[in-house]
Amino acid sequence: QVQLVESGGGLVQAGGSLRLLCAASERAVKINILRWYRQGYGNERELVAQITSGGSVKYADSVLGRFTISIDNAKKTGDLQMNSLKPEDTGAYYCNAEIYTWREGSNDYWGQGTQVTVSS
Repeated sequence: QVQLVESGGGLVQAGGSLRLLCAASERAVKINILRWYRQGYGNERELVAQITSGGSVKYADSVLGRFTISIDNAKKTGDLQMNSLKPEDTGAYYCNAEIYTWREGSNDYWGQGTQVTVSS
């Protein structure tokens, strides 16, 4: 079983920046796809950004130009740099990844989530 651990959330003023980190446990051989989702209070979970191991990226329209997703398969980590944060970016952010392991092949994993709160 692979564990995904997120860090980097917190409280920031509007216009500020945060960097979220997602780290996969040792059993991970390769991260094929890494995604960040968020869920605001009373809202459904939405896809914020996605990156493949080949570097193909996709962003939600609401974060385009402000957020940058990256992946480092040497370290088995991914991160989400969030700039020009807005109050509407507030929510729980979840790392989701398709990860290959020698024993189990490719499977989908979720982190426990990290809270981001943007004050106006």
